[in-house]
Amino acid sequence: MMLKGKKIGFGLTGSHCTYEEVFPIMEKLVAAGADVRPVVSYTVQNVDTRFGTAKEHLERIEEITGHKPVSTIVEAETFGPKNPVDCMVVAPLTGNSLSKLANAVTDTPLLMATKATMRNQAPVVLAISTNDALGLNGVNLMKLMSTKGIFFVPFGQDNPEGKPNSLIAKMDLLPETVERALTFKQLQPVITFY
Repeated sequence: MMLKGKKIGFGLTGSHCTYEEVFPIMEKLVAAGADVRPVVSYTVQNVDTRFGTAKEHLERIEEITGHKPVSTIVEAETFGPKNPVDCMVVAPLTGNSLSKLANAVTDTPLLMATKATMRNQAPVVLAISTNDALGLNGVNLMKLMSTKGIFFVPFGQDNPEGKPNSLIAKMDLLPETVERALTFKQLQPVITFY
C-alpha cells in the first residue's frame, strides 16, 4: 500500500448503522502506516442510537487513530494551509452532508475540513450511505461525481426492493480508492452491484 506516511483526514457523519463497517477500515489505514486524523459531525458527537452512544463512538475513534476527533469548525479550518492532509475521506457520508457539500454549505467541522482540503487541491474520497441518493439527492450526487478532485468509493443499491433510492459504498474498497485518489484517478467501476 502506498499509504505509509500519508496524512489522511477521516470524517464521519451520522449514518450510525454503518460505523461497524467503517471502524475496521479506519484500522486498516492506520495499520498501513497512514496518520489518520478524525473529524466528526455534530451528529456523531451528540446522538446516541441503538448502534451505540456518541461517547462510545468518539472513544473508539480516538483509540483507533491515536488522535482526539476534530469537533469544531475552528479546529477543522486548520486542514487548510496550516495543517493540510494528503487526502480527506468522508465515510460514511449521509445524504444530508452530501447535499450540503454539493451546495457549498459549511456548517459542521466535517464540511469545513473537506472544503479546506479541496481548497488545497488535495483529493477528497466520499463513501456514501444514504437512503435518498436515487431520489431528491440524485442531483447532488451527480454534481459531486463531476467535481474535479472528488472520488467515490464504489457504491451500489443495498436493498433495491425495500429501499429503491438507497445507495451505499462498498467500504472494503475504501483503502484502494484512497490509493487511486492520491494519484487523482477514480477506482472503477464506481457503480457496482452491492
